[in-house]
Amino acid sequence: MPTKTKRLSFDEIYMELAENLGLRSHCVKAKVGAVLTKDTRIISLGYNGPPAGTHNCDVEWPDEGCPRDSKGSCSLALHAEMNAILYASKNNVPLEGCTLYVTLSPCISCARIIYTAGIRHVIFKNSYAEYKGIPTDEGVEFLRKFGVTVDRYISNDKK
Repeated sequence: MPTKTKRLSFDEIYMELAENLGLRSHCVKAKVGAVLTKDTRIISLGYNGPPAGTHNCDVEWPDEGCPRDSKGSCSLALHAEMNAILYASKNNVPLEGCTLYVTLSPCISCARIIYTAGIRHVIFKNSYAEYKGIPTDEGVEFLRKFGVTVDRYISNDKK
């Protein structure tokens, strides 16, 4: 008698895909992936790194990573969610009502872009505030304040 295979949820599939996309990043400091979906279909993907065709941080600065801005963040890279949004926009894909899966909660700058793009649901795995050592997830707070549903992903193996 064949054994029944566990049917994965879309949340599990998309978060695992976001994690794998993050592995493509050339960032020396963090590897973040993002998946944009609409009605259970993938419409765009992204991972953190510099604009296409410019440089690769792990090649140019393999030990310390790219130069930092005044807040200690990468000065040359786009965040994963920005890359996913920009790719969709470049290809005239409407984002109103989309869901964004991202391995690190959005920073405040990305949150403003997410809200303006019309994305209405964000599911994140890890906390940007915890990663940066800051008191709160400003991006999450911003999104929630303005009506975007934001959930922290909890994998089934941890429930």
